[in-house]
Amino acid sequence: MKKSFIFIILLSFTVLAFLQSCKKDNNDQQTPAEYIATDASFAGFMSWSLDATNQGADPALGGAHAGNDSTVTRKVYFKNGQSLVNGSYPVGTIIVKHSDNPAQSVNEFTAMVKRGNNFNAAGGDWEWFMLNSDGSIAVDATSGMAMRGANLMNGMCIGCHQGASSKDYVYSK
Repeated sequence: MKKSFIFIILLSFTVLAFLQSCKKDNNDQQTPAEYIATDASFAGFMSWSLDATNQGADPALGGAHAGNDSTVTRKVYFKNGQSLVNGSYPVGTIIVKHSDNPAQSVNEFTAMVKRGNNFNAAGGDWEWFMLNSDGSIAVDATSGMAMRGANLMNGMCIGCHQGASSKDYVYSK
């Protein structure tokens, strides 16, 4: 009887150990090494966390984001309300800025995505985008190329955002 009891206990521990070793790891919460945005990445951006609204001319912007237009409104959306974590944004952070004015002469959608994997080391691993109003990545009419990259618009995006390098290249938060 004693041997049967010990055998059952040992068998139980063996089965539990086997089941535990077969358990699937839950790595869903880990930050990916690289995030490559697609059109779907920006879908529904106007329902994301609206983290900044700025109105009027902003001399610091120059011509970017209609910075010289006194009637423009700039809204900045953060997917999942993402904030800095230990001084930088996590890989996969997505930010969209919509600039428009009442006359509809300005209706611009721009975005930045923390791509990671040393994609753009000089620019904090951010990738810059021009978007269509539906959130799809805009295509240059001349070249047929998607309007995205580390040096989008001949480096204009990174050239300006370097001024916010202490906040991981983000001005609005």
